[in-house]
Amino acid sequence: MIRRAVTALFTIFLRVFFRRIEVVGLERVPATAPVVFAVNHPNGLVDPLFLLCFAPRPVSFLAKAPLFRYPIIGQLARAMESIPVYRKQDNTSGSHAETFARSREILGRGGSIAIFPEGTTHSDPQLRELKTGAARIALGANLQTLYVQPAGIYYTAKAKFRSAALVVFGDPLPVTPTAADSDGEPPRDAVDTLTARIDDALDAVTLQADSHAALELIGFAEDLLTARHKQPLSEELVARRRFVEGYHYLREHDPDRLERLESKTRQLAAELGRAGIAAHSIVPRFDATTLFRVVVLLPIAILGAIPHYPAYLLIRLIARVMAKGENELMATMKVLAGMALYPLTWIAITWFMGARYGAPYAIASLVVVPFLGWIALRVLEDFDDIRGRARALWHRAFRSHGYEQLVQQRDELRREFMAVADEMGIRGER
Repeated sequence: MIRRAVTALFTIFLRVFFRRIEVVGLERVPATAPVVFAVNHPNGLVDPLFLLCFAPRPVSFLAKAPLFRYPIIGQLARAMESIPVYRKQDNTSGSHAETFARSREILGRGGSIAIFPEGTTHSDPQLRELKTGAARIALGANLQTLYVQPAGIYYTAKAKFRSAALVVFGDPLPVTPTAADSDGEPPRDAVDTLTARIDDALDAVTLQADSHAALELIGFAEDLLTARHKQPLSEELVARRRFVEGYHYLREHDPDRLERLESKTRQLAAELGRAGIAAHSIVPRFDATTLFRVVVLLPIAILGAIPHYPAYLLIRLIARVMAKGENELMATMKVLAGMALYPLTWIAITWFMGARYGAPYAIASLVVVPFLGWIALRVLEDFDDIRGRARALWHRAFRSHGYEQLVQQRDELRREFMAVADEMGIRGER
């Protein structure tokens, strides 16, 4: 009961924080067998929320022991059957043996646990070297049927409100039971082998590059090539992984060509940035339904934005102060602050309306104000998108020479990207 209520609540807040959430590969997750979910960890406490809310079966999480001492968070962790992990740097009493024993108990009764094998949340452009805990728990369970389920979480802009997120469940890895040594631990070579398999499986469901600069360049190039603002995130991830392959291919076979492409791409990105035009909006397209919705509902959206705007500003301030510049904690702070401040805003308005006008107005406010906030969120997003496309239209109408140069630069880059893809395809066939 508590799990269902907490899951429903967090699902609502995730749906509000992220404009789009997609989940693929649910059919790959074993329905009844014991499972160890192995997940990448780019975004603080938001990452386990995605598994909690969108995994097709209940999951118990391995979490660092200090979290269990926090008010509210600690109580929720216990209610969700989370398992404390005792690390030396946390100065908490407990041992790895306790963590492993509790994990194997849950797996032994057919349950599932989730572990972030990188060991900590981070903003690196690549996976960190995996810890061996996932493999040791899976092998040490000594069950005839058990799977390690890789899960990759992909964010378009992980710290940004109303960005998008994708959860990808890969192919499960069957774990062969292995006899333990005298200390109750599985053999080291078996642990290393399974850890390497987990690493490969996570590679297949995540986006990685050598640097943040490379990821930014690849993201812009993919957006430029597809020119689709609302393509499925699963397609975007696949496309960007192919761009990474192309990046590595050129770096190995033709670094001068890669340098020229990088220079042209950065130049076009800078020119579009100065013009205020997104890569997918160079050729503007307007959806009549969206335009009509904005025109009709914009006054109502502004009305709904007014009472929520102070909380919005305060959430941003709290997140900046609490995250202390750590990008992987920014979304966590925003979600937690939003879960507190927006309901407090609704309660304050309800109290005021009840004190001033009576109970019927209070009840109406409690229903209407959040609904108006949701309308404001959706309509103002559409308005921002239309405004960006309008900039491209204005450039085409009144700065036609500069606009045509942007289109020509885009088309030239597209041709070069496609040439690299064709070349890689030809070499692959050989």
